[in-house]
Amino acid sequence: MLSAEVKAEYGGRSGAASSCVASRMTSVHERIADARQTLVRAGLTVENARLDAEVLARHALGWDRARLLADGREPMPTDVDRRFFALIDRRATREPVAFITGYREFWGLDFDVSRDVLIPRPETELIIEAVCERRHRRDDVRTIVDVGTGSGCLAVVLAREFPRARVLATDISAAALAVAARNAMRHQVDRRVTFVRGDLLEPMRGSVDVVVSNPPYVPSAVELSPDIVRFEPPVALYSGHDGLTLVKRLLTSVRSRLGEDGLFVVEFGLGQDDQVQALAREASWRDVTIKADLQGIPRVAVMTK
Repeated sequence: MLSAEVKAEYGGRSGAASSCVASRMTSVHERIADARQTLVRAGLTVENARLDAEVLARHALGWDRARLLADGREPMPTDVDRRFFALIDRRATREPVAFITGYREFWGLDFDVSRDVLIPRPETELIIEAVCERRHRRDDVRTIVDVGTGSGCLAVVLAREFPRARVLATDISAAALAVAARNAMRHQVDRRVTFVRGDLLEPMRGSVDVVVSNPPYVPSAVELSPDIVRFEPPVALYSGHDGLTLVKRLLTSVRSRLGEDGLFVVEFGLGQDDQVQALAREASWRDVTIKADLQGIPRVAVMTK
């Protein structure tokens, strides 16, 4: 929310008064500091407030980080200042930065996002890493399926990393598939990625080389942060009382759909690694490897047929 001082300084002034305001205008850095305090009061941590205020300032200004570092002492233009604090107001309601700006970076690429899809997270990049590690000969991979594609980040990146592969991306949400299709066009892989509405593997025909999935895995009773629960689609988050309803279904159905030496990589939630390994053994998976994120938290199961 705008501070009283900001509203008093910028509200309803025009003409000669505007030039007076401009002469007393504070710097970009100072405005970011004001915004940071607003976000801390709204409940964000100091570090998150710092990062989010900077990202939203750069978005409002149209600057990259190098420009902000070089020119941050310049006065904040009045029109940009108003736009910036409108963005800060939205973030203070706990709306995620990705939904405010309309994009999120994943694997070095910008992806369109909306409230119809889960925001791509850094830990999901572990799925890409695992597939690339296990399939060094990129041209040998011809068919990939991304189950529950959401924004399409996995399908798009895998299509770029494996240039001879055709990718099938499924989702039960038509709105999510529309976002994913835009991202495929944005990154020029739309001719090799097919988006199909359906439940998990239901749209899939024949056998494939690789199946990946970042399915919903949050237990139904878990309380998520306001940033997530108020804005991201519940269908992309929750999966039964233990969070593993869809993971179980995938473990029991994917194996029969993979070709010889086929690869399956699936993401799971915090503290679910032992359960996932046990479920994989019950479903006759023998070669199961767990990958951890940079904080050492197990996040992804990698298995071959």
